[in-house]
Amino acid sequence: QVQLVESGGGLVQPGGSLRLSCAAWRWSSDDYGVGWFRQAPGMSRVPVACITNEATWYEPSLKGRFTIFRDNAQNMVYLQMNSLTPEDTGVYSCAVGPSWRFNQDWSVAAEEWAYDYWGQGTQVTISS
Repeated sequence: QVQLVESGGGLVQPGGSLRLSCAAWRWSSDDYGVGWFRQAPGMSRVPVACITNEATWYEPSLKGRFTIFRDNAQNMVYLQMNSLTPEDTGVYSCAVGPSWRFNQDWSVAAEEWAYDYWGQGTQVTISS
């Protein structure tokens, strides 16, 4: 059973930065895509970014402030978040799916169905 564990969330003042981590356990190969999603209080979950071995995808409004990167040797994927605002508050979750789904059509990176396994999420709160 694949397990994903997020960490790195917390309380940060506006303008600050956070780096979230996603550890992937028992995925059978390194040919996978990992996405980050977030869910603000009372809102639906929305996509943030996705990464495969070939490319990355970002929700357009977040590109430039958020950076997704991975360390295959450690089975880790990270989300670096800068210039945070209260609107970035929410539960951030990572999810994994086979790379071929994203490499065929990068529009599916924003779709929850493209991911087979999900972590429990980590809370990010931006407040002064």
